[in-house]
Amino acid sequence: MYKHVSLLVGKQDAGSNTDQWTERFVSAVDDFDSVQRSHHVLPIDREATEYDGLAELYFDSSDAVAGAGDHPVLEDTPVGDSIALDRSPWMAGEEVVELDHTDGDTDGCYKHSAFLIRKEGMSYDAFLDHWSTEHVPLARKIPGVVRYSRVVPIDRSAVEFDGIAELYFDDLSALRAGLGHESSRDYDPDHPRAKAPRDDVDNFLEIGDRPRFVGEERVILSSTTQ
Repeated sequence: MYKHVSLLVGKQDAGSNTDQWTERFVSAVDDFDSVQRSHHVLPIDREATEYDGLAELYFDSSDAVAGAGDHPVLEDTPVGDSIALDRSPWMAGEEVVELDHTDGDTDGCYKHSAFLIRKEGMSYDAFLDHWSTEHVPLARKIPGVVRYSRVVPIDRSAVEFDGIAELYFDDLSALRAGLGHESSRDYDPDHPRAKAPRDDVDNFLEIGDRPRFVGEERVILSSTTQ
């Protein structure tokens, strides 16, 4: 599958905007014919993140997602009224599932989404190779991970990120046991269960230049319910 992920920033109070955009998002997605599946992800701790939520849309082809625009559904609809689109970065890409114990059902899962920027001086091909061959095997072993997926951009010239890494957990306690507290910038460097992947991050990523988001995922629309 292909997906479009928007990191959302509300125009005003985060609490009221969360209610506004989630309600409007459900209605707008239902009318967007090319969307096969849609999720929103709400933050666990609003004080620990600069973003108010994630909007995720799935498509069945690269042409469909590439043709959907910078902010599908959000632009030119009431959904976007409460969102500062100029401060809401996005990425469109192909989803590569590396581990899945959920049978594709991620409703209610807790997810750590890391928006990746490769290490300065590293080629994109070298970044992809290290990510897939060196880092993925380490991330798959983090205790509690029930799904691990990568999103590789369709058009790198159109986005500011080199990829998205998504780690799913059944509950918040499992996420904290595997990665540390959600307010930490990345995997807790002192957390023994996350030490190997955390150490490897420094080999191919610029940590300070990219956002992360921890939240609870809700499935708004899936192809099986259309």
